[in-house]
Amino acid sequence: MMTVHEVSRLTGLSERALRYYDAIGLLNPKTRTDAGYRLYGDEELAALRDILLYRELQFPLRDIKRILNSPDYDRDRALEEQIALLKMREERLKGIIALAQRIKKTGGLSPMDLKAFDTQDIDRYAAEAKAAWGNTDEYREYEKRSLGRTKDDEARLGEEMMAIFGELGALKDRDPASGPVQAVVLKLRDFISAHWYPCRDEVFLGLAQMYAAGGEMTQNIDRRGGEGTGAFAREAIKAFCEK
Repeated sequence: MMTVHEVSRLTGLSERALRYYDAIGLLNPKTRTDAGYRLYGDEELAALRDILLYRELQFPLRDIKRILNSPDYDRDRALEEQIALLKMREERLKGIIALAQRIKKTGGLSPMDLKAFDTQDIDRYAAEAKAAWGNTDEYREYEKRSLGRTKDDEARLGEEMMAIFGELGALKDRDPASGPVQAVVLKLRDFISAHWYPCRDEVFLGLAQMYAAGGEMTQNIDRRGGEGTGAFAREAIKAFCEK
């Protein structure tokens, strides 16, 4: 296990960046010390390696999060894509270095020399790689519905969703499969379907795991509904989807 400070020193990422990755659900350490400090195990460090490779390839964090959270994510296949992209970037960089050396030596530059700066092939391959992990109806619907929303809109929706978790938290002493609890779970699923994407059982179960994963999302849910609300939500959703 490694602390935030140790991971920061090893990777060069700031501790603030690592905490931000946790807050947005990109990299959630599942283990903490008794004092509440994050600890990174082998699973988290492997995920961080993937994140850093994609960052090296200049993928936005939201694309990296979508790729890593894809139910079809295959680390070996992703690594092959990353290697291919890194080699393309390497060849492009070699061309630019050769051009700079030639300009220094001759002082001349022809219009064709500017071809060394062309990124079309790299951009096309990167777009295909992103699309391969985001080719789901849910993601396309999420993108469509998010258009035009302001930060205030997103904050309002987030608050309304947390209020539903507050209702779940008030029922933590009940059987997760009981009628009152299941009514709130249905309300949660309908809210997600109404504002983000159709929440199929497969998707709902994936979200349930995130709610109880122990990261910032779990903390926010437990803060609203009381300790253990995230884990209770997972069990209640599992009962809902097993009906």
